[in-house]
Amino acid sequence: MIEGEQTSPHAGDALLVVDLQRDFLPGGALGVAQGDTVVGAMNDYLDLFVARRLPVFATRDWHPIAHCSFLAQGGPWPPHCIAGSVGAGFAVGLRLPSQATVISKATEVERDAYSGFSGTNLQELLHKQKVSRLFVGGLATDYCVRQTVIDARALGFAVVVLCDAIAAVNARPGDGQRAINEMCSAGATLTDRHALLAP
Repeated sequence: MIEGEQTSPHAGDALLVVDLQRDFLPGGALGVAQGDTVVGAMNDYLDLFVARRLPVFATRDWHPIAHCSFLAQGGPWPPHCIAGSVGAGFAVGLRLPSQATVISKATEVERDAYSGFSGTNLQELLHKQKVSRLFVGGLATDYCVRQTVIDARALGFAVVVLCDAIAAVNARPGDGQRAINEMCSAGATLTDRHALLAP
């Protein structure tokens, strides 16, 4: 865990909200246990970044109806986050600012994408805004958050994982913690609201 000025967001930083969509919340098509607790935490971070006039990005799954990740097509998941559906919408209560840049991923039938960088222009947009460090939270720790963070590190971005604004599927017990360990091994650091928002 890192604290204080070392972590405090400043010019060159951006907040990246990963797949905080209705279908990934409890009761959704692919609900993550405790996923709803991420919304309140993320709102605190959103308020901070908006107040400091720092860029905010949000990824979303935006699947075609017969996406390759769905069970009927031989994939591992039930249908979820179908483009334009209620379930693909961002979480109710998420205070995503109107100026946030939304990145749609996994939009092609035959191509899946856990990472926000996979098949998108996210890297280009970050470079255009001179972003060198990402603060990342969202869903789920052991899938899209993990892969987005690992790809961000491979692309040269510094990454801070917001560990109170993530939640794991834990298809296998311990998957979430293993994902956190992998992200840290890739060079990401961890923080939470106590460290980041302390006066």
